[in-house]
Parts: sequence; C-alpha cells; structure tokens
Amino acid sequence: RGWGFGFEAAWFDPHFEFRFPKHSAINHEGIEIELRHALEPWPVLGEESAGGGTTRFVDSSLERMQIKTRGLIPGRHFVTVAGRRLPLRATGVRDEFVCGLRYRAWKPVSALHPTIDVHSPLGFDLYDAQYQRAVAGCIYHVMHPAGRNYETYPVNSYEAEARRLSRFEANGHSTDTYVPKQEVPNPDFPCTLDLRRPSGM
Repeated sequence: RGWGFGFEAAWFDPHFEFRFPKHSAINHEGIEIELRHALEPWPVLGEESAGGGTTRFVDSSLERMQIKTRGLIPGRHFVTVAGRRLPLRATGVRDEFVCGLRYRAWKPVSALHPTIDVHSPLGFDLYDAQYQRAVAGCIYHVMHPAGRNYETYPVNSYEAEARRLSRFEANGHSTDTYVPKQEVPNPDFPCTLDLRRPSGM
C-alpha cells in the first residue's frame, strides 16, 4: 500500500483461519464467547539417555487458546475456567475483550513440569456477579470426548471442522454458586492465565 499497490489485508484471512482455527463459540443473551487456537512455543528439554545414546525431548504438552468476548458488562460479567477468572483486556473495539489461556493438554513421559496433571476438559463459565453463579458456559476437549483416535488425515476442510466441533460442547456450565478469586496477574504475561500456576500467584 505504501508503494501504491492495491494490497488488501483480507487476503490473509484464509491463512489466519488455517493457522488459528476457531474451535467454536457460544452466545447467551447477546454475550458471545469465542474460543480460538493460539500459538504456544514448546521448550527443548535437557539431554536424556535413550536407546544407548542421548536425546533431547520437546515438551509439546502445553497448548494455548485465545478467548474473545463481546457484549460483556464490565464489573458484572466475567469468564472463568475451572473456577478461575480469566484476565480479559479491552481490545479497543466497543464491548470486546480478549485474553490468553495456557494449559496442559497432554502428559508425555518427558515434560517441563511432570507433576502437573492434564487440565482437559476445560469448562468455561459465563459468570454473573449479580447472581454469583454461571449463567452459561461450554466445555472444550483436547481430543475426542469418546476417546476416538483418527488414523487418517481429514479429506477436506469440512471434515477437519467436524472433528474440531466434536470436541466442543455448547453447554455444561457450573450450577453451583461460587465467587471466583481475584487472580494476581503474571507480570511477564499479564493477559494470559497459566493454569500451571496456582491461583493467587
């Protein structure tokens, strides 16, 4: 554009959707919660003995997700996961908030924190502080909830989308009354909730 070419940002939309697929979304009385895949760097671990030699494993057990909401009333509505409040931040667009969520998706033999268990399935609640309970929610599974293991690649984008949708339940919020604790933001990643860190840290 700076050199006079008609270059449109929308041309990158297919690339964005391929790299950051939308898991799904729920809508409750005008309030939308969208879950989308995000990037998570995987650290390389130290050397370990294996098969008569040495090897360095990659900790691929962590995943990250973007949570975007629209229509929340600040101070009244929150989004919680496993009972913990997400650090939603305003995007500059009216009534739109976003944050990141880091969680352990798998438990391989070698990992950075081997004593931390898997966090899946992830239960998201749309929390209403006026009633001190969840009014809507959803559940996200890292893998097929019935344990199905696909042995072939999806034949097209429709099958891939169907596989993603099978891991999402647009219901299943908490039914108990509770008050989520105020999370202390991580100074290094203030817009991301890391479920590996205990609440209050």
